[in-house]
Amino acid sequence: MCIAFVTSATIRDFTADDRLAATALSSRGVEVRPIVWSDGGIDWMGFDAIIVRSTWDYHTRSAEFREWIDRLDAMGAPLWNPASVLRWNMEKSYLRALADAGVAVVPTEWLPRHASIELRPLLDERGWTDVVIKPTISATAFRTWRVSAADASSAHDHLAELLAAGDAMVQPFIKEIQTNGEWSLVYLGGSFSHGVRKRPRGKDFRVQSEYGGTATGDLPGDSLLRAARRVLDAAPHPWLYARVDGVETAEGFVLLELEMLEPSLFLSTSEGAPARFADAVIRVSLKD
Repeated sequence: MCIAFVTSATIRDFTADDRLAATALSSRGVEVRPIVWSDGGIDWMGFDAIIVRSTWDYHTRSAEFREWIDRLDAMGAPLWNPASVLRWNMEKSYLRALADAGVAVVPTEWLPRHASIELRPLLDERGWTDVVIKPTISATAFRTWRVSAADASSAHDHLAELLAAGDAMVQPFIKEIQTNGEWSLVYLGGSFSHGVRKRPRGKDFRVQSEYGGTATGDLPGDSLLRAARRVLDAAPHPWLYARVDGVETAEGFVLLELEMLEPSLFLSTSEGAPARFADAVIRVSLKD
């Protein structure tokens, strides 16, 4: 059995997280190769499973990446997560579908590309005093910033530049991120695997390690797991992996993102996680 872990041209090799999974697969007699998604010379049908992992440049090459998904889908390649799930998850507008299904999603104002928006009146209308703005196609806090209502007028040019490039979204800042931290609940092969608590550095709002954020293993309570299951029940199926990101507030769990395209799975935070991921990968490989 030979499996591709799909990466990007800027990485090319396994990430530290994926190396743990590759080692677990190798111990089960499975060959794993890191493959760059944009490499035009790859025989994708030569793999028993194609696992999208660290394609962390997709948001800067979204049209090309979508074409790659469509091409593999058309040839019937064993892509995981499946093409339909990847397309659905590429743009954060999927949050609208989850909200319509009854999931508690952080309130969002959706701004179409080339829209002419005055930010301060928008925030006044929504009653928001502190917001986060980002593109609807983004990763690792790409072009994401936080602004207060008092400073909204000074952000006009920045927002106009963002909207010139694509759709954007505005959300109220969830203050509990800086106190309770942000949860990442990792599901592998349909089942809960492990939980991670992510915290920003100092007064920052970004929990990614690139900005000094930390991630430590933590055990979620039953109410949190029930909330995550409601999210997953409303998402498209089937899937190999999913990461439910959200915050516990006084009103309950609020979903920030459902990562089903290329999330870090934080395998190093849970002793059995690499083995669980390896077993899930083998199951979908045999299924195909």
